[in-house]
Amino acid sequence: AQPNWIQKISDVHAAIEESVRASGRPKPSYRWLKDGNPLLPQGRVQLEQGSLTIMNVSLSDAGMYQCVAENRHGTIFASAELSVIAVGPDFSKTLLKKLTLVKVGGEVIIECKPKASPRPTYSWKKGKDILRENERITVLDDGSLRIVNVTKSDAGSYTCVATNHFGTASSTGSLVVKDPTRVMVSPFSMDVTVGESIVLPCQVSHDHSLDIVFTWSFNGNLIDFDKDGDHFERVGGQDSAGDLMIRSIQLKHAGKYVCMVQTSVDKLSAAADLIVRGPPGPPEAVTIDEITDTTAQLSWRPGADNHSPITMYVVQARTPFSVGWQAVSTVPEIIDGRTFTATVVGLNPWVEYEFRVVAANLIGIGEPSRPSEKRRTEEALPEVTPANVSGGGGSKSELVITWETVPEELQNGGGFGYVVAFRPYGTVSWMQTVVASPDAAKYVFRNETLPPFSPYEVKVGVYNNKGEGSFSPVTVVYSAEEEPTRAPTTVLARSLSASDVEVSWAPPRENQHKGRVQGYEVRCWRHDEKEESAKRIRTVGNQTSTKISNLRGNVLYHLAVRAYNTAGTGPSSAAVNVTTKKPPPSQPPGNIMWNSSDSKIILNWDQVKALDNESEVRGYKVLYRWSRQSSTSIIETNKTSVELSLPFDEDYIIEIRPFSDGGDGSSSEQIRIPKISSAYARGSGSSTSHACTLSAISTIMISLTARSSL
Repeated sequence: AQPNWIQKISDVHAAIEESVRASGRPKPSYRWLKDGNPLLPQGRVQLEQGSLTIMNVSLSDAGMYQCVAENRHGTIFASAELSVIAVGPDFSKTLLKKLTLVKVGGEVIIECKPKASPRPTYSWKKGKDILRENERITVLDDGSLRIVNVTKSDAGSYTCVATNHFGTASSTGSLVVKDPTRVMVSPFSMDVTVGESIVLPCQVSHDHSLDIVFTWSFNGNLIDFDKDGDHFERVGGQDSAGDLMIRSIQLKHAGKYVCMVQTSVDKLSAAADLIVRGPPGPPEAVTIDEITDTTAQLSWRPGADNHSPITMYVVQARTPFSVGWQAVSTVPEIIDGRTFTATVVGLNPWVEYEFRVVAANLIGIGEPSRPSEKRRTEEALPEVTPANVSGGGGSKSELVITWETVPEELQNGGGFGYVVAFRPYGTVSWMQTVVASPDAAKYVFRNETLPPFSPYEVKVGVYNNKGEGSFSPVTVVYSAEEEPTRAPTTVLARSLSASDVEVSWAPPRENQHKGRVQGYEVRCWRHDEKEESAKRIRTVGNQTSTKISNLRGNVLYHLAVRAYNTAGTGPSSAAVNVTTKKPPPSQPPGNIMWNSSDSKIILNWDQVKALDNESEVRGYKVLYRWSRQSSTSIIETNKTSVELSLPFDEDYIIEIRPFSDGGDGSSSEQIRIPKISSAYARGSGSSTSHACTLSAISTIMISLTARSSL
């Protein structure tokens, strides 16, 4: 194949007197052309394979160069231009830095990079004096000035002078020397406990003409005080203090803290390590090594002690029947921090358990481990018998037996059920039946020969796949009874008020009826209602009278009574009638006047007239109390005035209401009689207003009144 370029020559811009080299890389033979003419090696021009080197170039070397590569299969060309530059020093685009800052004792390099071809020679002046090189001050090969171990006397203006064949140029800049920054109070390593708050100090001395910036890093990462403000805060309040406060320290805050201080002339840092002690981490790899019907052998690995030795472990268990995790008994009873196995005891057979372990140290209790796998304990004979075995009631010829079911976690195995045993009270032989459902809580034995309300001895046992357990204690249950067969007699009713009536009756004679009487049911309905919608009131035991309330005034009611027991209700008595009394007066007392004399209050009011459909007024009730008390006193009178012997050192609240056979009527509005400082006073109250007026009088008000005792 013909040659192929691996590396082509490219254009070159060379300063006069420099050396340049061009090369190309195919393997065949090479030759070079300049501006189309063959180029031969001589003097400054060297040819080697695919490389052309021109030493100490001059302006005459500028031109177009071609590299020709050829073999018997073909020829290829590559072209590039050589430009030779010749110019005097020029600082127009690369002036010296106008102001350079450096600290005392530091190092500074003032760069001098004019454009020049060929490369110039450099000299420096400080102010107007030529700068001499010494062990601290040197001019680098590229013309830059380097000063080490800077002192205050090094401050001033510096001029770089560059010279070549084509001219000389210079540029000037200033060097300012500042005092160095020093850490006066650095952060120090600390040992703290979870929950504490601390301050890591970072205080410096610095040149106050310079701005200073404090930053903190934690384990290599800058602290973001906005994002992490819940725990980290910059404190200090001075430009020379950048203290770090860490609030409510957590285990995650342990590590290396670095305070970094930076000015425009220097940068320094100080570090401290923070050790955080806390409750232990969660134990690991909790495993159930062996399990029986009531025990489980556990093992685990310790977690992190968080810089405080683990003192003890606690084992907790959870089942589908427990409320969350519960502590369990173990052997050993107290598991010290160097023990990583324990036997859990007192478990229930045939229950699925999972376990976890919690570690503790002197600082506190740690997070629990992850739960172990779930394992079911082995089966065992049932030990818990049903609670609250009882019964009774039901329909005729039935014996009803009830109990509380045994919870699933106490059944000790699969195939759980109940054995119900019963016998007539005082006999020897038990009758037994099996109830195979673990959720059953009732058994009904039916037999037409069962005598009503007869006592039976009853007990309930348990069984499962492993066998039978024990029976509950024997209890006495009665068979179903018959309803009462006779009605109560001598039913009487009387109206007590517009809303209350009283009804009484005589029980049926014992030798004339069957069925135990547990109480009585009274039915009450208005004349315009159907008996099916009657109001029902039940009494218990031997009670043979009751009061029925919340009735309508001046209405005809029908009442009937019947006995009841657990089997149902007996026949009803004949209905009796009663009419409630007329309603009490609806108008309150009006025009209430009061007078005071010594320690007496005399009240007067207008007589209340009952309407045609209301009960006649039989008298009045005066209710009074101190304004600061809630208990009320009552005095009754059949007059329209009353005299109260009351001390005047308190405010009184008084109201008046009429009463009748139909009950109490409407009350007046409350009258406030204020604490009276003068010997005599008078006031009035309105049944439609709370307002009172009060006036001192100079004559004695005398009223003849009838007084009643409380």
